[in-house]
Amino acid sequence: MNTKIDCRSCPNETCIIKQNALVEEAAPYLEKKLSLKAKKGQPFILEGAPVHGLYFVQKGKVKVGKTGINGKEQIVRLCHDGEIIGHRGFGVGQFYHISAVALEDVVLCNFSTDTIKEMLQKVPSLCYSMMLFYAEELNRSENKVKKIAQMTVREKVIDAILYMNRKFGQNKNLLNIQLSRKEIADFAGTTDEQVIRVISSLKKEGVLTAVGKKIGILELDKLKKEIAEHNFFLDS
Repeated sequence: MNTKIDCRSCPNETCIIKQNALVEEAAPYLEKKLSLKAKKGQPFILEGAPVHGLYFVQKGKVKVGKTGINGKEQIVRLCHDGEIIGHRGFGVGQFYHISAVALEDVVLCNFSTDTIKEMLQKVPSLCYSMMLFYAEELNRSENKVKKIAQMTVREKVIDAILYMNRKFGQNKNLLNIQLSRKEIADFAGTTDEQVIRVISSLKKEGVLTAVGKKIGILELDKLKKEIAEHNFFLDS
């Protein structure tokens, strides 16, 4: 479903397009943007499908995944308002190397590959913003490699929970995102059985609470202290 959203009045101040929307050179390209909606559970990027531009989350939550060994899904990112999806395939190949699925009803903005390429050539401020974005992404990827190599299973699960708290926050002591135990495992790089055991242990210790699939953090400082030596408190 197409629903037009004006980038200049969009509330997402962290969105790279929004940050450059008032630049005079950007005006003609904003009109070429496609806005659409995806229902909860609906994929809007399929791994291996032809690249058709960049997506920006206008509103909602999305999981970005990649197929690993033996067909196991690895969730590589969780995204919310203002974030870019599909950037790793942009400019370097003809096919997406990731999939993207709506975790709730989401509103998306899409710029075609041709439009984005032309914008980067004609709007210097946008080109600079994208360069900084890619540099930050590279740093996060390098940190994630170190994290996977050095953390225990328990630390990986705690790190994933802290990541969700930093990104989405809590409401009434419950995280503002609902993931299944399998999805948490796919994000943490472990198994759902191990996630269940770690969460159960943390609940017994009085550090976490849970209502259905939703998790809440009762002792944030204790969780941070447990993985303090890894220094992964920055969003990654």
